[in-house]
Amino acid sequence: MAYMTQKGYDELVAKLQHMESIDRPAASAAIAEARDKGDLSENAEYDAAKEWQGKLETEIAQLKKTIIEAKIIDTTHLDTSTVQILSTVELRNIKNKMTMKYTIVSATEADLRAGKLSVETPIAKGLLGKKVGDIAEITVPQGTIQLEVVSISFD
Repeated sequence: MAYMTQKGYDELVAKLQHMESIDRPAASAAIAEARDKGDLSENAEYDAAKEWQGKLETEIAQLKKTIIEAKIIDTTHLDTSTVQILSTVELRNIKNKMTMKYTIVSATEADLRAGKLSVETPIAKGLLGKKVGDIAEITVPQGTIQLEVVSISFD
């Protein structure tokens, strides 16, 4: 089950619709075009088009599964006293005093550039259940870091 916001859910549905209505016909057309070029045993374009179609169908199936299993959470009813999924958390690294801000989301919505951290990452797991002022000691590939929870909100 993937917990997500309504916005994240809507984005997945739009992506699925695009893949089914635009990408799938394009893949079929690419296969047909390559097939028309002759001998399929030595046709690299045909092989590439079939591979693209296979990857596309796999991704479509995964998106459908995620959408079916999605649990949409209304953040207006969530408690900001502890860090939980969909919390926006401002953190301070104890060692270097740097501050950062992340929203903890499901793996399907994760986008580090946008500040959306997957709930499955070590940092998110280490923050879950923490309160403002708590310090989380989190083991990451580079060692252990200490992050202080500065604020918790739902944006």
